[in-house]
Amino acid sequence: MFNLFTPLSWNDAPFIMQGVLNTVYISVVAIVIGTILGMIVGFIRAESNKAVNILIGAILDIFRSVPLIIQLILFTTYIGVIGYPLDPFVAGSIVLSIYTMAFMSEVFRGGFESVSNSMRTAARSLGMTYWQTVRYIRLPIGMRTVFTSWLGVALSVIKDSALVSVIGYMELLRTSEQLISRTQQPLEILIGVGIFYFIISYPLSKYGQYVEKRMAI
Repeated sequence: MFNLFTPLSWNDAPFIMQGVLNTVYISVVAIVIGTILGMIVGFIRAESNKAVNILIGAILDIFRSVPLIIQLILFTTYIGVIGYPLDPFVAGSIVLSIYTMAFMSEVFRGGFESVSNSMRTAARSLGMTYWQTVRYIRLPIGMRTVFTSWLGVALSVIKDSALVSVIGYMELLRTSEQLISRTQQPLEILIGVGIFYFIISYPLSKYGQYVEKRMAI
């Protein structure tokens, strides 16, 4: 009898590794871009008046509140309808980066606001310009206070990257779905996927705790 399903084998390793690399790739892109944009937006919010803060905050709340999977589907559907379809990696990177920025901006805003007015005034009294104060005082001190929070958001982004599979990007989850369809071995494959995310997340989490303790000394 012809067997429609074939078991896992070492021949599947390159396919699985490609999914792993794609997951790491899109996660790194989203974290880097989201961090840069989040720092800029966080600084703007820390320096803006109440009206501007409310406006920017309302926009960011939309990105934080709407589930990422819905944002991915809406974005890819819209750009397809208007005639500018994007590669799944590009579309996923854009949405995931903006989603990351919405959370990172709050992290960095807290960091910038953690530097007291008296410290800023002291820096200005020493002859520092506004931007020198930002560069040498607010950035170094503020970023020390937000490292753990930043790492927490970064870890969430790595796990949320699995949702990009809904728009056709061949990351680890989509790769595993195809393997499950072919092999009918969901337990083994999903356990392997879970182990992969644990291998990435746990050491980073422990490193964050180590850095936090070092900063507290």
